Amino acid sequence: MHYDVTAANHGLRYDPFKAIVSPRPIGWITALDGQGRVNCSPYSFFNAISDKPHMVAFAGGGMKDARAFVEETGEFTCSFVSWDLRDAMNATSAPLARGESELDFAGLEAAPSHYVKAPRVKAAPAALECKWLQTVPLTSLEGVTNYFLVIGQVVGIYINDDFIADGIVDTGRMHPIMRGGYDQYFQVGSEQMFKMTRPPGGGNFDERRKA
Repeated sequence: MHYDVTAANHGLRYDPFKAIVSPRPIGWITALDGQGRVNCSPYSFFNAISDKPHMVAFAGGGMKDARAFVEETGEFTCSFVSWDLRDAMNATSAPLARGESELDFAGLEAAPSHYVKAPRVKAAPAALECKWLQTVPLTSLEGVTNYFLVIGQVVGIYINDDFIADGIVDTGRMHPIMRGGYDQYFQVGSEQMFKMTRPPGGGNFDERRKA
């Protein structure tokens, strides 16, 4: 099938966009407001956008607490969700009142960060500590949308030592989960991962870059 998105006449039961653009990493964003109240929310419109310097971004609609808290204090953390934390992550998506802790609601413990005031999810296998850079309104062909892209620079990284071997992070052993379409998620383990070497000069992770 092939259809015009603007016509919205695909004939399917639901919009397939999120099912096609998947799996998507989940950014478990934690931020504090000026009063020290915590917000912890999962975002699947999330990804790394630069590695020199390290930068990440998440997007959402309207003035949600995550965006409001980040802009108010200028900091946030991004914890990563493992299979064992799937139910707790799902619980933190509940629409709680502003200032009510999603961490408490989901039975999660916070851990202090080293470089920002916002805590991370203690049980998460890894987390990024970020300073807010900017919030960009997303503009469509039809004009300004209700979505905003929140960009942060990573200033600190936490990794559970259990997932480090020979100086390499074993992502597969973390069993991260990722978002699919509808109510679907993906679980990734070492058995699903494979390696490929790029052509010389193509940007292999251990390749020396020429000045």
